[in-house]
Amino acid sequence: MDYFARYFSEKKIADAMVLIREDFFQATLSTLYITLMSTLFAILIGLPLGIILVTGDAKGIRPLPRWLMSILNWIINLLRSAPFIILIVLLMPFTRMMLGSAVGDGGVIVPLVIAAFPFVARLVEGSLRELNPNIIEMAQSSGANTWQTVFHVMLPESVPSLITSFTTAITTILGYTAMSGAVGGGGLGNLAIAQGQQRSNHAVLLAALVILVILVQIIQTFGTWLARKSDKRLKN
Repeated sequence: MDYFARYFSEKKIADAMVLIREDFFQATLSTLYITLMSTLFAILIGLPLGIILVTGDAKGIRPLPRWLMSILNWIINLLRSAPFIILIVLLMPFTRMMLGSAVGDGGVIVPLVIAAFPFVARLVEGSLRELNPNIIEMAQSSGANTWQTVFHVMLPESVPSLITSFTTAITTILGYTAMSGAVGGGGLGNLAIAQGQQRSNHAVLLAALVILVILVQIIQTFGTWLARKSDKRLKN
């Protein structure tokens, strides 16, 4: 009872309702903007890297020097292993140098992209490695070069898996946006930290949590539907 009296008093619930009416819609839009922009840039960087990880492998269709692949894998593993909350703090000077500010909606996109593109690269690598090797061998035996094999065979055949992977990336980045509120990021995370945690109003925290869960469910449901829709095996 003491817990509810302290964190869910009538005044705190009333304050939370005011915030929900006045600020939550804009905070939700900011969260979606940050998530979608970060995901877009993470895919633009991570997709080519994922392709290189597969095609440049020793057993790939266009092997690259082993030392180059080792460095690439090392960098990706290093960035993937760094906790996001620490990474965003370390990157603040770099973000400030690029954008003039390390806080707000724009300020959090840079560290989000750097944290997310190695994750996307590994997801793309996993999707491409699921392909039946016979499909690639048939394409090469018919005279397809590396470019044609990748863009006319490997990527089209991996579309359902790639959609599933990108859906996972979006929901993960959405979770990162909430975490960024602890260090000045915009959106629901900032609102939850500034108005909920710092003012001991758990009604605000709960409202932000509910909205984030709903967003994840919507994105995941749409991604799953789109992946099934694009799967040629389910159309036969």
